[in-house]
Amino acid sequence: MAKMKLGTIVGISDDPPASFARVAELELPTCQVAVGAEQIKTMDPKAVRKAADGAGVEISSVFLGFDGQVYDLKDGPATMGLVAPKLRDARLPSALNFCDLVADMGISSITCHIGFIPDDESDPIYPGFIDIMQQVGRRCADHNQIFCFETGQELASTLLRTIEDIGIGNMFINLDPANLILYGKSNPLDAVEIFGELVRGMHAKDGVWPNRDEFLGLETAIGEGDVRFDLLLPRLKAKGFAGPVTIEREISGPQQAKDIKKSMEQLDPFL
Repeated sequence: MAKMKLGTIVGISDDPPASFARVAELELPTCQVAVGAEQIKTMDPKAVRKAADGAGVEISSVFLGFDGQVYDLKDGPATMGLVAPKLRDARLPSALNFCDLVADMGISSITCHIGFIPDDESDPIYPGFIDIMQQVGRRCADHNQIFCFETGQELASTLLRTIEDIGIGNMFINLDPANLILYGKSNPLDAVEIFGELVRGMHAKDGVWPNRDEFLGLETAIGEGDVRFDLLLPRLKAKGFAGPVTIEREISGPQQAKDIKKSMEQLDPFL
């Protein structure tokens, strides 16, 4: 099997060429593009794709976000994705439009932190959420796109059940092993066994488990947390995952680039 490609996550500003230039400077061949459903409406999708092509960077997936999301265990359930009951109906049209605009980029994969899916399938929030996701899944299918659930905010078994209940064959997993730890939900190695061949994307990110009085664990540089990439990546490859491996470091400034470069060296033996 060929070595998996590496990549990173890049936000798209008013200057897409500059955004992709940062990826090229790291000598990374791929990236995931992160953009809000509200912001993408003001962009020219074809110009974004042209900027990526000009930098020689492959866009592996476009990450769907929404304004006002809080990434923790306290305020996250009421603000995240399309699960949050008070926000889902207002966000659905933006999500469907997002699928259309990503199709205009010529990209066939969308990734999203969809929210805190109830682990109890009898929760009244759950049936309406399944209906919402069936609408999103059908729109993606219109464009021959796949939709990848970012892991972390529910048990791995819950996410597998959700995909089965949606029942549309274009729903998959973007495995973020650190998120499974940060939200205190699953051991990443166990999650790989549960997800199996559903993993179509991944974030190489590290972190440590939350304490009982914390609303989220601590994200760290790769090698400083509890993710065993030396075991995780071979296990993913055995399940058929072929990459790319998208490095995510949730800090900014010069140290971010330094940590990404170090991560490239640490991950390379297992690709």
